[in-house]
Amino acid sequence: MHLKIFQGSDFHIPELLLHKLIRYGLLTAAIALFAVCGSFLFPDTITVSNSVNGRELPIYCVETPEKKVALSFDAAWGNEDTSKILEILKKHNIHVTFFMTGGWVESYPEDVKAILAAGHDLGNHSENHKNMSQLSNSEKEEELMKVHEKVKSLTGYEMFLFRPPYGDYDNAVVQTAQKCGYYTIQWDVDSLDWKDYGVDSIIKTVCDHKHLGNGSIILCHNGAKYTAEALDSMLTRLEEAGYQVVPVSELIYRENYHMNHEGRQIPN
Repeated sequence: MHLKIFQGSDFHIPELLLHKLIRYGLLTAAIALFAVCGSFLFPDTITVSNSVNGRELPIYCVETPEKKVALSFDAAWGNEDTSKILEILKKHNIHVTFFMTGGWVESYPEDVKAILAAGHDLGNHSENHKNMSQLSNSEKEEELMKVHEKVKSLTGYEMFLFRPPYGDYDNAVVQTAQKCGYYTIQWDVDSLDWKDYGVDSIIKTVCDHKHLGNGSIILCHNGAKYTAEALDSMLTRLEEAGYQVVPVSELIYRENYHMNHEGRQIPN
């Protein structure tokens, strides 16, 4: 007889032993024991969980002993400052993640290619920048895959990082993204650059943020009024504080992790 206990791994219990376990009421206890000890008995078993108390959570930040943070830019509208942002990132020799809508990709294909050529992540920000939680599951999937195919056709790059527009999600959004091969990414440090408070405000908001720490994910936008102007000083302050700035793809765990209630990704 064949009994499947672990996701992605089959465990076989001999039929005679199975009948004895059932006869003496020990089957449940045996399964529980194997579930607890599975990581030791089956080291190749991969465990991934985004569920916390019945909620599917995106990744807001990452637990890591390393002093690393990820910097991300949402690209949905303007494009006046993209080349300047790329120049500043090159000056600091860092790579980041750009989350792009389908409309932005279609409007600025050469910039999409330039971002990838410079070594940055290309991330999915949906096709039409809609509130994803208000869409049907088929519409959610369409919003993800339309821009996915555009970027793949344009660059050959297979995106796997998704940021929901407006940070709007529910269980179905995270599950649909996972079905499409995506990690759903939020942030725990918001630059508030889209509010146009000025250069100093962006620098202070990020570098003095109460949540800034190892594993933080920082949200900025290209096309915001003061972001490019603030970027050089912001990066200098982060570097002076000892932080290494990396793209989201280098910060998150791809497997063997779980989440806590605040959306922090924790290695198993």
